[in-house]
Amino acid sequence: MPSIPAVQQTTGADDAPGSRSRPTWGGKLVSYLTIVSHVSAPFITTFALIHLSAPVMGIVGGSSLSSRVMLLGREYYQTPFGEKYLVLVPLVVHPLAGITKRLFSPGIGNQKPLSQPRPMTSLLSSTGYLTLFLFLPVHYVTHRIYPAISDAPIHSFGPAELDYEFVKTGLQTWPLRSWFLHIGLVGCVALHSVEGISIITKTELGRIIVPKGWRRLASLLVGVPVLTGLYFISRETVWALAPSVESYVASFSRSAIYGIL
Repeated sequence: MPSIPAVQQTTGADDAPGSRSRPTWGGKLVSYLTIVSHVSAPFITTFALIHLSAPVMGIVGGSSLSSRVMLLGREYYQTPFGEKYLVLVPLVVHPLAGITKRLFSPGIGNQKPLSQPRPMTSLLSSTGYLTLFLFLPVHYVTHRIYPAISDAPIHSFGPAELDYEFVKTGLQTWPLRSWFLHIGLVGCVALHSVEGISIITKTELGRIIVPKGWRRLASLLVGVPVLTGLYFISRETVWALAPSVESYVASFSRSAIYGIL
């Protein structure tokens, strides 16, 4: 009986040894962007912990203690060097790396990127984009840009003048809007941070610090004390002088969200 000739298999270029292990330029770019995102995250987390420690102190010491803690924290994040390079640069680089990474994540040809971004609907992505495009810009311009306007009736508040009496005025004058923005910002930051820390530790250390089932609880442990402190602060009487309160209201009113009736 004649033998059946063996069929010779042709090895394509994609199946060549080591071809699938070589990343494309797109994969390399995504890998570098992942490093940039991970390196910038601790700077943002450090700033957030310092910044959010002030309202937490409102639970035990009210707005007076919160204001003092906030002024101490500004020694780190509101100096000419600190605000620019330890806060603003990481806040720009971190989301920019994430957005660029998403644009290049499909890679080139059949190569798979080294690190895939999470889906847009994931908790990490959704909280990050809500913070980036809604809650953080409103908070920054309301609490940092508008109070620095020198025109009447604001007259440019200095760092020592802009304390939790300012925050208290916003919470009492526009309670629904203020609480929506504070809850949204604190909630998104807490959820995004816990999810991000879990991803970074898994990638860089090979282990997850916060298991998936405990991340919601960890986020609550971060966010609830901050919002509780703000609640106690909001229940206090505004102790600022009438001209200062007028300037506070004028500063808030510069924002389209607070300025509308």
